[in-house]
Amino acid sequence: MSELSAQVRSALDAAVAAIGGSARDGQIEMAEAVANALTDRHHLMVQAGTGTGKSLAYLVPALVHGRKVLVATATLALQRQLVERDLPAVVPALEKELGREITYAIYKGVGNYICLQKMNADEPDPDGELLLEASYLEKDAKRLIAWAKTPGVSGDRDDAPEVDRRVWAAHSLSGRECVGADSCAWGAQCFAAKAKAKAQEADVVVTNHTLLAIEIVDSHPILPERDAVILDEAHEFMDRTTQAVTEELTSGRVQRAAAMARKFMPAKPSDSFTNAADSFHDAMADYGEMIKGDFASQGRLEEIPSSLEAPIRKVKETASAIVQLINADDEIIDPDENAERARVKGAVQEIATTAGKLLKMGNGHVLWYEPTFSTLYLAPLSVSHVLRSNLLTQNPVIATSATLTVGNNFDAMARSIGFVVGSDADEEIESGEIDPANVQMLDVGSPFDFANQGVLYMPKHLPEPGRDGPSQEVLDELGELIDAAGGRTLALFSSWRGVEAADAHLRKVLIDLPISIITQKRGDAVGPLVERFAKDETSILLGTMSLWQGVDVPGNSCILVAIDRIPFPRPDEPVMSARSSLADASGGSGFMQVSVPRAALLLAQGTGRLIRSVDDRGVVAILDSRIVTKRYGSVLLNSMPPLWRTSDGAIVRDSLRRLAQSVEERDMLGQADNRARTARKRREDRA
Repeated sequence: MSELSAQVRSALDAAVAAIGGSARDGQIEMAEAVANALTDRHHLMVQAGTGTGKSLAYLVPALVHGRKVLVATATLALQRQLVERDLPAVVPALEKELGREITYAIYKGVGNYICLQKMNADEPDPDGELLLEASYLEKDAKRLIAWAKTPGVSGDRDDAPEVDRRVWAAHSLSGRECVGADSCAWGAQCFAAKAKAKAQEADVVVTNHTLLAIEIVDSHPILPERDAVILDEAHEFMDRTTQAVTEELTSGRVQRAAAMARKFMPAKPSDSFTNAADSFHDAMADYGEMIKGDFASQGRLEEIPSSLEAPIRKVKETASAIVQLINADDEIIDPDENAERARVKGAVQEIATTAGKLLKMGNGHVLWYEPTFSTLYLAPLSVSHVLRSNLLTQNPVIATSATLTVGNNFDAMARSIGFVVGSDADEEIESGEIDPANVQMLDVGSPFDFANQGVLYMPKHLPEPGRDGPSQEVLDELGELIDAAGGRTLALFSSWRGVEAADAHLRKVLIDLPISIITQKRGDAVGPLVERFAKDETSILLGTMSLWQGVDVPGNSCILVAIDRIPFPRPDEPVMSARSSLADASGGSGFMQVSVPRAALLLAQGTGRLIRSVDDRGVVAILDSRIVTKRYGSVLLNSMPPLWRTSDGAIVRDSLRRLAQSVEERDMLGQADNRARTARKRREDRA
């Protein structure tokens, strides 16, 4: 064993002991691979199944190296786990082991912190004026301001009192609107600046995929310098990057920018911008009315609709003129006024930039109109090239997730992140850069015995899914499985229509059973739903795509995970359909190259909600016969945990009944033990 490996093993042992855990082979293998990647400066993709303990497997070798690392996650839950649970638990032990201080910090975008300049401005801007119109919003605003003035608070939205999103918007701003701490009268107290300063000095900085993606695509430093980047939940990074750089234009945003500009601009230029904003608003409303009911026009557009092109061009021209005037006027010395002008300039510049990109749209972009919020969106068709040139040549990247393979192969996910795979055309690597083709791929498995802990039920007799939500046969099958499990079910659906149909059916067939039904509604936060589900052991939770990933409910509350259908992308999903069309036009298969990999990863994530600890037992039921009747089914199955497979419903229902009965018996024994302990304590107290 090399000196480095011995150091990493010793530090990992100390970290694992600090959290009361035990060594795991997969965790050790991953930690050593991460250490080697950091030493040799090559990339690493590592699939680490549930229960591996992958956060320690990448944090420990990074800290042993003494390298500054940036950890980017897809979800807030994982950020909190790292900063509030994992790092505080292991850092004292690692400091003792390594003989030095270890620091860590979380860093978010400017919009996640209260802006003191905006909060203390003499006059409210259009965001703030809205709050004066509704008394309940004004109450929220007063609570938020009182909190922000409390000594020692972070100013972070996640620590702030719960307020209406409009109240938060009125007291925060985007990075483009911020003048910067050095030029702001409130710079010395700025919450965002303090968070950034702390992150600049930290050994480990935890951030989100979105912020990293914006920095990469804009080639503009937002985050602290680092020696290595760790992408946790890496299977989501391409989608998060695409979302982060998707431009959107709504009449509301344009009119807000125009209202802000009126405060600082001479009448003629601001009137021109206001008129352009109003014309754009009318054109968008007319277009929305014209295509109502025409679903083809509500999806992907080959070009800007003719009725919108002139209004968008006018918005761009008048917004650009405002920005030029602001740039030309540099005589203002008052820092507060400077900061307000910077906000105006940022908001107007954003509109001008987005309008310009829409007008110059090329083959590498996807344009679509979304009718619910009357919005035009423009997204890049692919982000892998920019990730390759602006991320993978700069630092070693450790990409990890429980699901990185499709059909036992890393290639699809590797290409999406930007790694060069196989015979892919490569570009010249300059001196000092890292080769995006120099990537090790590793699957360290999982400590769980999936074949003995769980069953994968795939009924062949059910009809193939149609467009109208789950069939009656699927709903009947689901009801029978839930009955057998005594509740204890997480039911995942690929559409809201499926959730609503299942809710209506199950409330009828389960009415006489002591099973509570928790149904996700549009806009519901996932956390509280999952907490209710975990606490009530006989409940069932019905939900759509946001519950397919990140839900962690070990124990008796979840012994059945039911999936209504294979989660293929919707045919009207603009970016996915454009990528499929490109693959087809290039002589490949959009279905096999785009739709199947996407479905495989989601299916693996959904299936992974069942076995969350070494003691968990249960059934995953995929109520879509195509997984056993279609040729692509084998690719999907090879991407999932290796549960024991069957199509025999009688065996599955019997297994669920026996498992539910054993759970109830354990609960009764536990209650009896508690009663006995209570009685014994009372006797001791009396004695």
